[in-house]
Amino acid sequence: MTEYEITFKRYLSLNLFALSIFIAGWAITPYDTVFLGLLLGGSGSLYNLWQMYRKTNKLGNAAANKQKQPTLGSLSRLMTGGLAALIALRYPETFHLVSVVVGLMASYIIIFIDFLSFQTLRRKRGE
Repeated sequence: MTEYEITFKRYLSLNLFALSIFIAGWAITPYDTVFLGLLLGGSGSLYNLWQMYRKTNKLGNAAANKQKQPTLGSLSRLMTGGLAALIALRYPETFHLVSVVVGLMASYIIIFIDFLSFQTLRRKRGE
């Protein structure tokens, strides 16, 4: 398994952990709309992460085989965010719009925190 696959699996597990926290928050706290918004946005974020992993693999294989390189699908990822926002706008009594936007950024937040933690570990080791 390559380092890229290991990193993706780590991001996937952290995203699933975040989604489980959102589900627990929806079930336990009185802030239903906030946690449902986070869950909707987080689900879109997880889908975008998986889609980016899949498209990057295709791009790498195409480059290795010297074939025409496919696109990374930015439009489809933007449309996922737009769909989540439209759902939140259509059902404001169920989904909190700001929470949906924060949930859509969940993967990026997780990637950023992971990067900072690895940089901190690297500095402590003296690399």
